[in-house]
Amino acid sequence: QVQLVESGGGLVQAGDSLRLSCAASGGTFSNYAVGWFRQAPGKEREFVVAMTSSGGTTNYADSVKGRFTISRDNAKNTVYLQMNSLKSEDTAVYYCAAARRLGFRYDYWGQGTQVTVSS
Repeated sequence: QVQLVESGGGLVQAGDSLRLSCAASGGTFSNYAVGWFRQAPGKEREFVVAMTSSGGTTNYADSVKGRFTISRDNAKNTVYLQMNSLKSEDTAVYYCAAARRLGFRYDYWGQGTQVTVSS
């Protein structure tokens, strides 16, 4: 079992930056692909970005490409989401998740962290 805990959310203004963290415990984190998802009020959860266990491959949603960067530190069992040039439409609860492999079902989810971008 892998437990995931997100942190780093908050209230920022449009154009600002924010870095989210996702700390993992309870498993061999380096064996898992990781992803970030988000859910805005009244909308379905959507994919943001994913990364392989080694960090060698990443997939970004078009809406965040060029603005968001995923990274991971397997020694610290932590994955990060650097978010730059934030827009009001980035406002959502952000979740990290872990899967056995990239493209597989995400079996483990964090509780989410709120990101609010004021325009």
